[in-house]
Amino acid sequence: MNDDALRTSIAGIDLTSPILLAAGTAGVLSEMRDVLDPSKLGGIVTKSITKEVRQGNPFPRITFSRAGMMNAIGLANPGIDGFVRDEGPKAATMGCPIIGSVAGDCLDDYVEVATRLASIDGVRAIEANVSCPNVHSGLEFGSDPAALKDLISAMSGAIGDIPMFVKLSPVTVGTPNTIVDLARVAIESGARGLTLTNTVPAMGIDVRTRKPILANVTGGLSGPAIHPIVVRLVHLVYRGLAKDAGVPIIAAGGVTRWEDAAEFILAGASVVQIGAGSFASPRASVKMRKGLAKWVRTQGASSVSDLVGQVKLD
Repeated sequence: MNDDALRTSIAGIDLTSPILLAAGTAGVLSEMRDVLDPSKLGGIVTKSITKEVRQGNPFPRITFSRAGMMNAIGLANPGIDGFVRDEGPKAATMGCPIIGSVAGDCLDDYVEVATRLASIDGVRAIEANVSCPNVHSGLEFGSDPAALKDLISAMSGAIGDIPMFVKLSPVTVGTPNTIVDLARVAIESGARGLTLTNTVPAMGIDVRTRKPILANVTGGLSGPAIHPIVVRLVHLVYRGLAKDAGVPIIAAGGVTRWEDAAEFILAGASVVQIGAGSFASPRASVKMRKGLAKWVRTQGASSVSDLVGQVKLD
C-alpha cells in the first residue's frame, strides 16, 4: 500500500502519517531516535516543558494495572533553558515535525516557554498542556473558561503564526462546563486545534500494605481502558464544534493498535497520538502504519483525511 494514503495535514503542517508520539512518551525529544526512524512518524510532541527545572513527584510514580498505566510523573523536565540548550539544536534534524508541549504555574510562564519553544528551528507548533492531573498548579486553566481564554489569547498572541493546539482534560464532571464548551473557548481565543485528551485521574492501592501504589497517591490513567471514553469525547467535539469550524482534532488515549487509530479518525480526529502504547512497544507507532494504510484502501478512500468523522450514525 502506498504510504501517500497516510499523508495529511493539520493547521498547515504537512505530515507523512497521522500518527504522532504524545508528550512525555518519547523522552524529552530525541531519545526515541535510538529505536525507530522518526521520518516514519507524523511528528513528535516534546515532553511538557516548564520555565524552571522540575524534578517531578517522588518515586514510585509509574505503575501498570489491568486497566493500563498510571503515572504521577509530575511534569519532570529540564526547564526551558535546559531544553533550548540540549534539545533545541536537535529539533530540525529529527526528520519529522516537532510540536513543543508547554506547561506552567502561571500565565506568564506559559507565554515565556511557548515563545521560546516557537523560536526553535524545527518546532512547527505548540501544544498547551492545561490538563495534567499529576500537578497542583496550572490546572485551573483547563477547567475555568475565563482563565483559559486569557491564557490562550496571551499565548497565541505571543507566538504569532505558529499554530497552537490546546490539550484538554477528559473530566469535566462537577463543573458547569462541558468539553465542547471549553473547546469553543480555546478556539475562539486563538487555538488552531485541539488535543483530546489528557489522562484520567485515577488511584491504585496495594491491598497487602494498604498504601497507595503511587507516592503521589493519585495519578493519571492511560491505556486501553480510557480509549472508549476519548472516542466519545472526540465525537462530541467534532460534531458539536470542530467539523463546522474546520478545526483539527488530535486524539490521544489508548492507541495500541491501528484499529484504535482508525476508530479515532472515524470519530472526527485528523491525527492521533500514541502515549502509553509506546511504553508497551516503542515501535508501535511505526508498526501500525501498514494496517492503517490498508484500512484506508479497503474503505475505498484515497487518503486517510477522507475518513475523518465518517462514522455511520444511521
